[in-house]
Amino acid sequence: MESWPPGASGPTEAGRRLRGLRGADLAASASLLSGAGAEAGCSAPAVAAVLPAGGSGERMGVPTPKQFCPILERPLISYTLQALERVSWIKDIVVAVTGENMEAMKCIIQRYQHKGISLVESGVTRHRSIFNGLKALAEDQPNCRLSKPEVVIIHDAVRPFVEEDVLLKVVTAAKEHGAAGAIRPLVSTVISPSVDGCLDHSLERARHRASEMPQAFLFDVIYEAYQQCSDYDLEFGTECLHLALKYCHIKAKLIEGSPDLWKVTYKRDLYAAESIIKERISQQICVVMDTKEDEEHVGHRLEEMLKNELNHVKVTSGRDLQQIILEQCYNFVCVNVMTSDFEETQKLLNMLEESNLSILYPVVVISVQFLDYESVPFGQKMENLMQIREFAKEVKKRNILLYGLLVYYPQSF
Repeated sequence: MESWPPGASGPTEAGRRLRGLRGADLAASASLLSGAGAEAGCSAPAVAAVLPAGGSGERMGVPTPKQFCPILERPLISYTLQALERVSWIKDIVVAVTGENMEAMKCIIQRYQHKGISLVESGVTRHRSIFNGLKALAEDQPNCRLSKPEVVIIHDAVRPFVEEDVLLKVVTAAKEHGAAGAIRPLVSTVISPSVDGCLDHSLERARHRASEMPQAFLFDVIYEAYQQCSDYDLEFGTECLHLALKYCHIKAKLIEGSPDLWKVTYKRDLYAAESIIKERISQQICVVMDTKEDEEHVGHRLEEMLKNELNHVKVTSGRDLQQIILEQCYNFVCVNVMTSDFEETQKLLNMLEESNLSILYPVVVISVQFLDYESVPFGQKMENLMQIREFAKEVKKRNILLYGLLVYYPQSF
């Protein structure tokens, strides 16, 4: 097993709170899991996650396994890891990958700076891969480097949009009931065909649900279920909740999930996922100006115009760039008026490179340069144009997309 040092502190208290988790209850439970309950002397349910990622992606119809397919030039599985990593109370994440993809997975972890990830070799089926991941967390296995959690989350490597609230709900429910899983309403009616290919019967759609991920279990429950599991179930089974019921007599609590829990399965799903990611990283624009005092500065006018035109986007001015970068804004408009060079743009680019913000998502910077056409020689105009092009070529290597807009105006304007 390959492992990387954990990047998040361990959890501390979940409590037996399931019903009516809304608003303040969710926040309180998350606070307890993340460590705030330690001072009160509460016991700590350690939480880990297992991601089976050994699939070949046959339904995708592409040579690359779907978990490694790029979205915005970044592998799909990296987005899923990020979704789990940002949940501070998940202590360890175990990913099961095939031996031939082990080096590729190590490169992904290193390139995108994922923390707290351990790798194990996957099995030939989904259940065998999950079992291998659970073994990496079990204390009865030789050379075990990870501590056994009280609760383990099982999630799909190709469901990148899971949010902390649904993770919290299934973990809290699993602690109370032994097992829990997300569900969604059926979109289509399920029918059962007869041997001769005719309709045998159909299921009443309103009474049934689609089983989704994530699912969570008391570790001892699901590990015992896999240890007792028949070869047939390991080979052909797909539902972890059923194993807990069949072998441990644990009836899982079912949690209504959000529409974002869908699984990337077909090639068209990659385009849908890319669209969702682009929408999420386009929700904020920061306007950076080379002066802060002048309220008549064209940058302030641009900021107000953007606020009026883009009602669904948060538009801010870059008075505290470090804080805005920490809040993960990925879109900047840099306005240069006071100088004929790109000093403000260069300063912003330096800060973005130092922050490593562009490792996970592309950062867009539009540099707007205002020049007086009466006082600026033609040669300098061309020099400014070439300068922004050279900047753009250089920063694109670091996933920063720089665009230049030169605006020439008379001084009396």
